[in-house]
Amino acid sequence: MIDELATHGYRLSPGTLYPMLHRMVDNGYLTVRSERDGRTVRKFYSATAKGREGLALAQERVQIFIRKEPGND
Repeated sequence: MIDELATHGYRLSPGTLYPMLHRMVDNGYLTVRSERDGRTVRKFYSATAKGREGLALAQERVQIFIRKEPGND
């Protein structure tokens, strides 16, 4: 996930990303499931309905920063 975010210009360390993911799970925005692959445990995160609603709201609110008004070039 950190590598994928880096391709989009976000530079996060595990010490930043994982606490954020844990808070999002605790607050009901994500669910998490774990799968063991030998000695490695992988976690898979999915957005809940609440998480999708929160994303839609955030996308709506960020539009005020990226929306071009006529004559504001």
